[in-house]
Amino acid sequence: MTHRISRGTRVLAASLGAGVIVPFAVAAAPAAAATAPQVSCTSDKAGLAAKLQKDITAALANRTGTIAVGLYDRSTNTKCTLRSSTAFDSASVVKVTVLATLLWDAKKHNRYLTDRETTLATAMITKSDNSATTTLWKQLGMTKIKGFLTAAGMTQTVPGTGGYWGLTQITVRDEQKLLALVTAKNSVLSDNSRAYILKLMGKVISSQRWGTPAGAPSSVAVHVKNGWLSRSTHGWRVHSLGTFNGGGHDYMISVLTHGNSTMDYGVATIQGVAKAIHKDLVPVTTSVQRYTPTSTPREAFPAVPTD
Repeated sequence: MTHRISRGTRVLAASLGAGVIVPFAVAAAPAAAATAPQVSCTSDKAGLAAKLQKDITAALANRTGTIAVGLYDRSTNTKCTLRSSTAFDSASVVKVTVLATLLWDAKKHNRYLTDRETTLATAMITKSDNSATTTLWKQLGMTKIKGFLTAAGMTQTVPGTGGYWGLTQITVRDEQKLLALVTAKNSVLSDNSRAYILKLMGKVISSQRWGTPAGAPSSVAVHVKNGWLSRSTHGWRVHSLGTFNGGGHDYMISVLTHGNSTMDYGVATIQGVAKAIHKDLVPVTTSVQRYTPTSTPREAFPAVPTD
């Protein structure tokens, strides 16, 4: 049996900074009123959808900016979505797509990665190295990148042009599709490729292990890739992708945000959502380490052009 939770409320859109939506109760909806997207959850486990919907909504209360959320837990067939088709500049989370494309293409040609490619891939994922990403992006080219996106069913993803991979347009829906491919057997990525992606996402340097891992209990294996980027429009983009396995659960979380005043503000928003999800899926009584963001975020050319 599937339990569905999706509550709508009336809101008034206010032009405050980067598209802030301010809740405003009304007795009768005026012409200017609109319905803000609400967290929607379904689950095969009784009561879990309602709890997640309530707790994710509470975590997002009073947070400014635009926030998109995706959750899928295979173990309980639980899904939560918020703004799943809203597009964001990818920043560095696109690096998982770059690695997946590289491995998909190597599989098509029945070859292993070269030592050079392995070195570049490791730097790209574990340290979010921009130069390594640019080298692989150019090597692959747009035809192969678009070929992978088609194979993966990531129809809402639009690769950045002119070498600006950090301006690739992504959605929560497509990022969840990518994480689903990485974490379960499929015809797009080989088992070895999937294991390799997860290995590198499990070795991200400590200063970049913030975001979706926040609140994950020690019994759960963590794999993460984050992205952060500041531009003149929409302020800071701060994103986090994570896959988690353990405690009887196999789940993935994507949180994309923009309109953040600072990087830390975006990180705090993502971590609030992550903590609520981990707590509801894998309850623990002991406290867990809180990952803190790097104090020197860098998303430089050629990730994006100069404003």
